[in-house]
Amino acid sequence: MKIESEEQLLETIQHIHFTCFELCKKALGKHLPVAGNVGVFCHHQDEFEFLTKIRENLTDEKDNWNKKYYRLHAPIIIPKNGEAPEATYTHLYIRKPDNERSEAGDIDFVLKGEEFKKVINLAVSGQKINEVEISYRSDLNMVWLSSSGSDALPFITDTYMSEKNL
Repeated sequence: MKIESEEQLLETIQHIHFTCFELCKKALGKHLPVAGNVGVFCHHQDEFEFLTKIRENLTDEKDNWNKKYYRLHAPIIIPKNGEAPEATYTHLYIRKPDNERSEAGDIDFVLKGEEFKKVINLAVSGQKINEVEISYRSDLNMVWLSSSGSDALPFITDTYMSEKNL
């Protein structure tokens, strides 16, 4: 679905949020805290241009990480719903169209220490848990989860956005 309003953008962020939380719970058996960033993937160039303008109004252009994740003027807070806990997003990423990606977006979750290393080992060994594929991106030192029928990608890292060198 093409996003054509700020309201639809916020609805898409909620959808990404709940889908990612569900996939994490299915794969890992628990909910993880969010790192603070949410990415929305565009599927058309005009959608990207439109959402970039919305992002420019919602974020501080000078306060960004990697010229990708822009700090929101006001955080987006998604209240607890069912099993999914409340989460606060402080950074927004609008991704350019990519013919290889059909997902709605992604969220980064945080797992520290030995637990993070265990998840990396599952990914490296090609494990699949409850029909959820676990993959590793060594260039980012992140794990991502995917499943057929899911249109959002949870990533797992060991770093909160607030800990990154912004």
